[in-house]
Formats: sequence, C-alpha cells, structure tokens
Amino acid sequence: MTVPPETGPTRILLVDDEASLREPLSAYLGRQGFHVSEAANAAEARTLLRDAAVDLVLLDVMMPGEDGLSLCRHLVETRAIPIIMLTARGEATDRIVGLEIGADDYVVKPFEPRELVARIRSVLRRSSRAAAEPGADEDYLFDNWRLDPLKRRLIDPEGALVAISSVEFRLLKAFLDHPRQVLDRDRLLDMVQGREAHLFDRAVDNQVSRLRRKIEVDSRNPQLIQTVWGGGYMLAADVRRVPAPA
Repeated sequence: MTVPPETGPTRILLVDDEASLREPLSAYLGRQGFHVSEAANAAEARTLLRDAAVDLVLLDVMMPGEDGLSLCRHLVETRAIPIIMLTARGEATDRIVGLEIGADDYVVKPFEPRELVARIRSVLRRSSRAAAEPGADEDYLFDNWRLDPLKRRLIDPEGALVAISSVEFRLLKAFLDHPRQVLDRDRLLDMVQGREAHLFDRAVDNQVSRLRRKIEVDSRNPQLIQTVWGGGYMLAADVRRVPAPA
C-alpha cells in the first residue's frame, strides 16, 4: 500500500452516490486533517485512483451501476490500498462478503463521524505498523519468494511482481513472522483483520485461499500454507531476513 506521507495529510477517497452524506462527511474529514477526494460512483473512483495517489478508500456498498463490492474486489486484486466499507444497517451479508474479498474494516450506516475517524486511524496504524518494526528494511525470503515489507512488494521465484491486497500482505507477513508455527483463526484474525472480524471466522479461510492461489504451485494441494486440522494454518517453509536490494 501507499504509506501516508509524513509531511502531508492522509489522502482519502470517499466513494458514495449520496451527495447528502458524501459532501458533509468530506467536509468533516477535512476538518480532522485529512485530504479528501470525492467520487459519486465506481467509474469516477477508478478515474481518480488512476490519476492520483490515495492512502485509504471509504467505499459505499450500494451504488448504481458498478457496486462497492465489485470495486472493492478490483482494488484488492490490483492494489494494496486499505479499504473501509460503508454498509447499510442489517446488511450482514455485504459486510461478510466485503471482509472475505479483502476489505480492511466496515462501518454501518448511520454512523457517528467520530467513530469513522477512529476506524480510519486504526486501519492506517495497522497498515503502516510494519514500517516501524525493527528490521523493517529487511526482506523476507521463503521458498525462493521475496517479500519487501516496506514497499509491500511480493516477488515470485522468477522475479515477477505479484499483486497482493493489504489484507493478503498482512496475512502473509503473519505467517512469515511465525514460520512452522500453528496459527489458529482467532490469532490470525487479530493480526490481520481487526477487532470485529472474529464474528466471521470464514473470512480468514477465504483470505488463506486467495493467498494460496498466488503463492502455491497447486492451491488445491498446498505445500507452503498447510491446514492443521483442528488447529489452524502453518507456513511450512524456512524464512530468512536479508537486506533489501538497493
């Protein structure tokens, strides 16, 4: 993901078709020190994301045309930008699907703007924590793969860049920080998704499946991320830390 610049405000893209919510919320977030760009639909959001750097996306689920879940799926497949979904009250399915496809958090409408700001800051802290950790300037090497934790770049054994979402990055890093250790779902969810995702245990199973499709030779017969029945998952590989290439 793009780490918020130290000398400038965090850049947020707010995507919501309701101007009556979008415009006052944008103004409120601006007063909290964020730089906010607005999009009324997915097409506008795609244009803004193509033309400008963004640190976090606030994404409404229900929009005319391409909905928020479709845009979320596109973003997690092509970028590593934290995403907070804005969902209607009672639409539990949307929240579950959003978490499963890679959203970092969700807020239920109607919400208190102060709660949203707290969620934004929590997601940004969680996403940028790796950069402040000791040894964050060292890459992870495992089974001929390389992960750069600062640039959040995953390189395959042939040297090609593999796109991963911010959730997939944190999941892989959790495994790399604990190689050959069994990590149960609750622990993985705490490391990766945040405080509410424990309500949806299958979210972690879906994220593991997505990650396997990217790093396993055969995701149906995984050798790197193994299932430990009754226990959780384990990275079955040795991990080394090496200086990042200049």
